[in-house]
Amino acid sequence: MRDLAVSRRALLGSFGALAGTSLLPRMAFASAAAEAKFPAVTRMLDGYVSSGKLPGMIAALGWGAGEAPLDIARGGLAKGEAPPLDMDSLFRIYSMTKPITGMAAMMLVDESKLRLDQPIADLLPAFGKMMVQVTPDGSITDLRPAKAQITVRHLLTHTAGLGYSIIQKGPIRDAYIKAGLVPGQASRMPLPGMDAPKPLKSLAEFADVLATMPLVYEPGSVWSYSVGLDLLGRVIEVASGKPFDAFLAERVFGPCGMTSTWFRVPESEAGRLSTNYAAVGGMLLPVDPGKTSIYLDRPPYPFGGAGLVSSPRDYDRFQRMLLGFGTIDGRQVMSEAAVRQGTSNLLSVGADLSKAFIKGNGFGAGGSVGLGEDAGTYGWAGAAGTVGFVNFRVGLRAGCFTQYMPSDAYPVHKEFAQAVLADVTGKKAAA
Repeated sequence: MRDLAVSRRALLGSFGALAGTSLLPRMAFASAAAEAKFPAVTRMLDGYVSSGKLPGMIAALGWGAGEAPLDIARGGLAKGEAPPLDMDSLFRIYSMTKPITGMAAMMLVDESKLRLDQPIADLLPAFGKMMVQVTPDGSITDLRPAKAQITVRHLLTHTAGLGYSIIQKGPIRDAYIKAGLVPGQASRMPLPGMDAPKPLKSLAEFADVLATMPLVYEPGSVWSYSVGLDLLGRVIEVASGKPFDAFLAERVFGPCGMTSTWFRVPESEAGRLSTNYAAVGGMLLPVDPGKTSIYLDRPPYPFGGAGLVSSPRDYDRFQRMLLGFGTIDGRQVMSEAAVRQGTSNLLSVGADLSKAFIKGNGFGAGGSVGLGEDAGTYGWAGAAGTVGFVNFRVGLRAGCFTQYMPSDAYPVHKEFAQAVLADVTGKKAAA
């Protein structure tokens, strides 16, 4: 995501006509005004929905920590006759869970209950003597002892050397799936690469089983997308003395006013949940209908890397808290120091990014971080087409929500960032 490197004063000046709308009841003109101020975003949403590529999309955009979000919505919760999307519609945000987990860990770092460079073996002794594949994604019996310990920093930044069933190939991927190390869910129907033959029953069991697997890379050496943020959920449990989901509810969701963010959607809220689709051969096939979704069931355990369902309004509140450097609506959720550190580049010096899809960026607490002229941007995207980021330089927060898999079936993540940049700067974004 490109940085929105223009002055905040100039940007806010261009939005002067909307200055008072956050104090008024939401009316149709507010949406029309949002579309007028974000024409590129509007065209993008129109293009996907009017063409039938996607049944619905909604963008939430806002300034600073205090102003209410503007929204642009097209389409509905599902194809055909379905309620229209709005700011309280529910979406599977998948990996957009990672920044939330990352910030939860930063709270504990700030409180000295964790240290960034603390070996996780201090809390989870089973990770004290890890083995590493001699050939990444090769044999799982040709191994050598790890030269370094996995640290909290490594888990936050995908440099722990851990694997991921959606990334790895060969025997290590098969071993992860067979062992139930698939921390996520997509459908009640079996889907290739998504089903775990032996679902694990708790974060503690997940951590114990994961510790028996060889690492793919030496800790700290390579950026490789992994289950690190899921394992971090167990670290948070041990460090805080509370179940991971309870910690998030008490320390993040409650204080932020996020009333529609869950690992399990209450039955009473099923009518707000969008349908998730598989985009295959130009067609959309429903894999998880909202009213019968797998997210209405209790998950085996809270997946800190990809488990949350949230609404555009709720995720915007999380982003407002970040732009407020830990404060929202006068309530301090986390310290300014913790936010600044968590949204900074936490990668270890010398980490190999040559195979990383964040090449050119840094990585903070569960999210990508802009560097150089792109400094100030922090955020991440999800496997079902959602994406969200903040830019501290200009005080902007932005989120786009839709539901289709795989996310690379359409370039929504890239196009949304480019459209926001075009609207904010008045210039065509770089490819």
